[in-house]
Amino acid sequence: MARRSESAGPFLLRAALLAPALVLLLAFFLLPLAKLAMLGFEGQGYWAAITAPRSLRALRDTVLLSAAVSFSAVALAAVVGHFLARRRFPGRRLLVAMLTLPMAFPGVVVGFLVILLAGRQGLVGSVTEALFGERLVFAYSFAGLFAGYLYFSLPRCIATIMAAAEALDPALEEAARSLGARRWRVVRDVILPGLAPALVASGAICFATAMGALGTAFTLATDTSVLPMLIYTEFTLATNLGVAASLSVLLGATTWVVLALARGASGSLAANA
Repeated sequence: MARRSESAGPFLLRAALLAPALVLLLAFFLLPLAKLAMLGFEGQGYWAAITAPRSLRALRDTVLLSAAVSFSAVALAAVVGHFLARRRFPGRRLLVAMLTLPMAFPGVVVGFLVILLAGRQGLVGSVTEALFGERLVFAYSFAGLFAGYLYFSLPRCIATIMAAAEALDPALEEAARSLGARRWRVVRDVILPGLAPALVASGAICFATAMGALGTAFTLATDTSVLPMLIYTEFTLATNLGVAASLSVLLGATTWVVLALARGASGSLAANA
């Protein structure tokens, strides 16, 4: 009996510690997700989500936009992050702080900044009108969304890749150079393999963030239909809860598949590094 009570003590303690987390998981994740999935069966929810041209077009545009933003952000952040990790110069901390400042801005503010830059009365339009006699406006197009999404995605990638670059051993790069490797060979054979897990992880985070971003698209009110805007429209204006729920499940499933593939690729790259 004494042994049973002794073994039951740690079990009860672990159960008591896990209980709040399990309650939160059930109340704020599993139950709402189950309700959302069931709601998608109302009306023509799931059928409309996978067959309606508007839904498919919105999914296509959202995936293409998110992929373009992720690739561009990772490519730029790889250069900037590695440079900042390897160089020490006056004002470096201030520069890093300025580069990561957009992480503090919500999507609505980012959209407003894009309008100030490339809207009808924006800076780009004023400059192009003065130089060429024609005002260039792209804030309300696919290019405007791309600029806004890149603006808030780039700092996340820079922060992630900087941390990975600082963990790389500079001696490996120096050894490659001492053996006569050109700069591009050092980048291809030493730097990129070392940064590969961080590149994949930051790209996946960037993709997931762009897939679900609503504030920037809502502020710009673009002609490009992205899935979060379509969900918002179906939920608030059309009051079509079944379609909105099914589109939400479609958005979440697509993002989850990409994240799962990225986790697998990141694990494989880390194991081969």
